[in-house]
Amino acid sequence: MSASAHPAQALRPYLPADAPVLAEIFRAAIEELTGDDYDPAQQNAWAASADDEEAFAEKLGGALTLVATLGGSAVGFAALADDKTIDMLYVHPAVTGRGIGAMLCDALEKLAGARGTRRLSVDASDTARGFFERRGYVAQQRNSVSLRGVWLASTTMTKDLSTETHPS
Repeated sequence: MSASAHPAQALRPYLPADAPVLAEIFRAAIEELTGDDYDPAQQNAWAASADDEEAFAEKLGGALTLVATLGGSAVGFAALADDKTIDMLYVHPAVTGRGIGAMLCDALEKLAGARGTRRLSVDASDTARGFFERRGYVAQQRNSVSLRGVWLASTTMTKDLSTETHPS
């Protein structure tokens, strides 16, 4: 008998049929994980970015998007835009702290580096800033963007991939 206490984590490419569940993950992550850093109006404006499912799917499809699965079910996703920017990285609140965000970020860093990117950037939310700092990203500038009439702050962070060593 070989029962697994922790179902296998895996990555796979994004498929257009993933858009509805990834929109749910996106909204849940914002609504449940960002409350210490953003007020309800900011969270609602941010989460509403997934309300136009067609536009959300188009954004995911326009980037190199990876889907993290746990036991075969999607639990997170991350998108690499133009081989040099982490455009989105979201993990469902029910599975935070299990290394899924790190697995997604590792994969995007390796893909970007393999495509010749020397410096990877991300506009990190205040909630995600510590995650990226622990991974070696360095803050470059603070940003304020207006989304549906509400201002949201983020920090542009970069990581030098040219000094990364990847075992072959």
